[in-house]
Amino acid sequence: MSAKASLRPIKFSLLLTILLAAGLLFSAFTPGEAASVPLISITNVVKDTSVTISGTNFPLNQTFTARMGAMGTEGVGGTIVGTFNTGSSSTFTQTFSIPAALKGAAQIAIRVDSPQGYFSYNWFINSTGGTATPSGTTTPQPTSSTGGYTGIPTFSIIKVVKGSTVTIHTNNFPAGQTFTARMGKFGTKAIGGTIVGTTASGSGGVFDVTYTIPSDLASLSVIAIRLDSPQGFFAYNWFYNADATIPVTGSTPSATATPGPTPTPVPGYSGIPLIFIESVVKDTSVTINGSNFPANQTFTVRMGAYGTKGVNGIQVATFDSGKGDKFTATYTIPSALVGSSRIAIRLETADGHFYSYNWFYNTTASN
Repeated sequence: MSAKASLRPIKFSLLLTILLAAGLLFSAFTPGEAASVPLISITNVVKDTSVTISGTNFPLNQTFTARMGAMGTEGVGGTIVGTFNTGSSSTFTQTFSIPAALKGAAQIAIRVDSPQGYFSYNWFINSTGGTATPSGTTTPQPTSSTGGYTGIPTFSIIKVVKGSTVTIHTNNFPAGQTFTARMGKFGTKAIGGTIVGTTASGSGGVFDVTYTIPSDLASLSVIAIRLDSPQGFFAYNWFYNADATIPVTGSTPSATATPGPTPTPVPGYSGIPLIFIESVVKDTSVTINGSNFPANQTFTVRMGAYGTKGVNGIQVATFDSGKGDKFTATYTIPSALVGSSRIAIRLETADGHFYSYNWFYNTTASN
């Protein structure tokens, strides 16, 4: 999971879900899956004229439609302002004209989505030089179309009965929406997968639900699962198709439980830092890939028992993010965790404002 809003990628998830710009958090070592939660940040605004966005972690060779809408809509059903193709790069910069219907608006939502089901959204202050207000500030937010809902819906896997059922535990789901649950082959994020049920979110937040594994997936070793609603919210994850019960460790990240000093926003930075597991050498080391990290921050790297999210774990290194965004690093597994079947890893800044975590199976493997 990650900073400012805990996601388990989130590949959102983990995504890693959005996250938040796009949805997702996920909690595990995901060999072979494209480790991407698409994110957009605002880089420049010319009042009532245009907005420039930058994207990271976008899937390749997909055509995205850009929309703008009223603040609080996440851009769902907004005015189409352009299209672009990501081509061979997961990053991009695009400028779009602000539509006439939104000129004069104080804040505007922007969204990009592709026919394959990927999307990301953000918002900006309609003022020359304006950007999205950094998370953690106290600027009041307008009431959204989902009753003031903010953040990212995520879910974790808490029980699997091999070839039969999977039970999930949700966190921060919006209220009053009906989610369609799908399962598919690993690596697909269950986009276009087999529908296995629908679930009403009720009052939202946290709930558990069990779904039957479809017969055509029952023999697979790894299965993707996804929930999405007509309003555009979604979360996805994956699980090993083997009998397992995983304790729920709580939905509130401990890093936000106790208010601390107000952190200094990083100019131009928005989104969520994410880490993904690249490879593991059993009882020796783990290599991670980082994405969308803020620049010029010092992160402490910790490892701990599975289920702890690495909170108060053993410090194994420190990491300076330098220019930010992407990095690859290898860390030694501490002796106290040698022999563990699963290990949590966490990167966090001293003020707790930025953090990201994931976990991995302590067995030799590479992505």
